Amino acid sequence: MGFTAIWISPVNQNIPGPTAYGDPYHGYWIADVSQLNDRFGTADDLRQLSEELHRRGMYLMVDVVVNNVASATIPPDYSQYLFKDHYNDRESAQVCWLGDTKVTLPDLDTENPVVVSTYNQWVSQFVQDFGIDGLRIDAAKHVRADFWGPFCKAAGVFCIGEVFGDDIDLAASYQGPTTLDAILNFPQYSALKDAFAIPGPGNMSSLVDQFNIARRKFTDVGVLGNFLENHDLPRWNSFSVDIQSMFNAMTFNFMSDGIPVLYYGQEQRFNGAGDPVNREPLWPSQYNQGDGYKFMAMLNQVRNYLIQSDDWLHQPAQIISHTDEALFLAKGYVITVVTNIGSPPKNASASMIGSGFSPNQVMIDTVTCQQVIVGSQGSIYIDYRKGGHSSILIPEYYLRGSDICKDVQRASYQGMTPQKPASSGAAPARLSSVGLASSMALLTGAALWLTVSAI
Repeated sequence: MGFTAIWISPVNQNIPGPTAYGDPYHGYWIADVSQLNDRFGTADDLRQLSEELHRRGMYLMVDVVVNNVASATIPPDYSQYLFKDHYNDRESAQVCWLGDTKVTLPDLDTENPVVVSTYNQWVSQFVQDFGIDGLRIDAAKHVRADFWGPFCKAAGVFCIGEVFGDDIDLAASYQGPTTLDAILNFPQYSALKDAFAIPGPGNMSSLVDQFNIARRKFTDVGVLGNFLENHDLPRWNSFSVDIQSMFNAMTFNFMSDGIPVLYYGQEQRFNGAGDPVNREPLWPSQYNQGDGYKFMAMLNQVRNYLIQSDDWLHQPAQIISHTDEALFLAKGYVITVVTNIGSPPKNASASMIGSGFSPNQVMIDTVTCQQVIVGSQGSIYIDYRKGGHSSILIPEYYLRGSDICKDVQRASYQGMTPQKPASSGAAPARLSSVGLASSMALLTGAALWLTVSAI
């Protein structure tokens, strides 16, 4: 599919099962972070995974749980844990216990110097021992923001944290030189749902507003994690019935600023509505390479080509036009058009003027592999009479010699007209935290999240 970075579940020792909720198959119920989860494999297995990924030019990101441990008893018995004391019992946003009375998640006192020092020493050794290239940090907002700066410095790799929720000010406060390198972009996820889900409000203005506010609030939107699904949220196809709603939202994530993240099974169009059915096993799908798989492979192919052939990655994205039904996004010399009208054919179109391209410029839509000809005043026109597909428009000369839409390339530079024109008239080196963020995008286009599934 074109991914060259993977993010895996926490690999640290969990509490024993079964619990009231079954076994801790997912890896998030930590007992001793300094030990590995032997149900997932051995230390040698993890090293071999890391070495094989690096041999293939890929990167390994590992999920870590720092805020809390887990216990299936009340009161918890900490005798077998790394931390046998230093737990919080106060109630506030950052020191309260998570979980419930069936499986409690006791909150570690991350303001205690012993806890801070122990964690920093552990993460430094953990990263070195297993050749880890990046960390995804669970429940990051439940720890004070300035804890993460020294922690990530000790790790020496890119750190991206979970700051769950729509509060963009809170999310932005966890990115910067004294805290995390990046966060997973939950505010953008919510705006994408509002804009593209079918049924849904179709609120494209909400996405535009969030896009503009994010560029004022965040230190660097280019390293935020763009996603549509994860293990804590309903699968996209559980609430949106139209495949083009997902394809258009994904196109926005891949072609805008940020690092696209794909949750395993999204390519299979899994539709689990919540925990644990949104964590279904992958293998019953028989790894089908259907429309979802092919679409995601296409997005990766295009993004990887753009990143490797030019400075496209570092050009800031801009929304240059939008209506209630369509949005035009410019990044470098690429114009992306997304819509929320859905799959059924519709007597509708998306158009704009002032694209910045000269009249008669031949653009190739890499989604449909058809020509789009720029019209007068730099106008661009997309016809939706065959349904509301997304469009990624790249000047033909930038694609010459690539494997993208070869037939339409050939037709363009030989002065021919394609039969069905779309429109008319109008082992890598170990990296620093900053290096991994850009290189994950530079070499991969996106990160694939693999997690251990419920059975």
